[in-house]
Amino acid sequence: MDIGRFFINPVLYIALLAAILLGYFRVKKERRLFRTRIVWGWREFGDLLKDGILYALLFSILFSAAGLVVPLEWLIALTLVSSVILVSGIYQLASFIYMATAAAALGWLLHQYSWSVPFGIFDYTGYPIAWNWLLPVALITGAMVFLEGRMITRHGAGASSPRLQKTSRGGTALYYKTKRLWLIPLFLVVPGDLLDSYLPYWPQFPIGESSFSFFLFPAVIGFQNRARKSLPLHLYPKLGKGVWILGLAIIVLAMFSYVWPPMALIALLFGVLARASISILAALKENKGNHAVAPQSTGVMIVDVLADSPAEKMGLLRGEVIRKVNGLTVTNEAELYEAIQVNAAHCRLEVIDHNKEMRLRQHVIFRHDHYRLGLIVV
Repeated sequence: MDIGRFFINPVLYIALLAAILLGYFRVKKERRLFRTRIVWGWREFGDLLKDGILYALLFSILFSAAGLVVPLEWLIALTLVSSVILVSGIYQLASFIYMATAAAALGWLLHQYSWSVPFGIFDYTGYPIAWNWLLPVALITGAMVFLEGRMITRHGAGASSPRLQKTSRGGTALYYKTKRLWLIPLFLVVPGDLLDSYLPYWPQFPIGESSFSFFLFPAVIGFQNRARKSLPLHLYPKLGKGVWILGLAIIVLAMFSYVWPPMALIALLFGVLARASISILAALKENKGNHAVAPQSTGVMIVDVLADSPAEKMGLLRGEVIRKVNGLTVTNEAELYEAIQVNAAHCRLEVIDHNKEMRLRQHVIFRHDHYRLGLIVV
């Protein structure tokens, strides 16, 4: 098998570059706003493949064992759609349900109006809608939306970065911006006769009178959101749960295609509308009410905690309020660091947590080393 052919898809390289740029621009913004980077700049690149690789292996086995065969023309259209969205940077559109449905629509439009997209070695002319391939496409899409929800639940909060924002009263508050990309390499089965048209030397295996081929496709999932009224720690598990439940609903609806074939198309359209509704409702809810992170009269609110810092080792979290330091009440950043210097050996904090309950934390610090605590505060 010619492994080198697996790496000819441009989505792979666009995703790698996009992940690098995500980390670069995040760190650049954090340094400008807070004079330090909060999380390692290569995090987005390092997590691009790592977060979803086990799901990729599991899905590849399940899709192949279930005999889900997808047309190569759909994968080509999916490559086009994914590339455009990644280059645009509009990751609100990078949910797999949007890209999969748009790929099906693109192929149909090209075929319907006899348009073509030149690729150098061949011209892509689209394909007609057929119920036999829409079912596996809908099932695969449902599984990928389920995975999207799991990624948001598990990794959405950790990828968020604080941003300053003026309030309606002229003060300064914060929100958290999340922009992530995950690469899911899937082994998909395509009909051998279709592959012959584009890659005649690709290895194939026969089943009965038909031949099929495995195709390693770099599927991508993107996510972009803002947490303003809620902390990311609380918002994204709820948002992710809604998305992975939607993925299961798409799969269930698509299964009815065995009884009535058009249900596969209905499942895809339902998924698009439902995914858009989840995003819109979450955005409307987050834009109402007070900011979750803003100056507090009760103490100094934590905006973020630097990685591998004493604050992280103390278990301090975003959105918690530091009420006292070394026995001294603090209400702003200057008072916070003045109080830290009172005790050159230990820093003792009284913290109001997310449940409005008081807890005590302490850690060894160094005199005159203000920022070793590793806090960004409001």
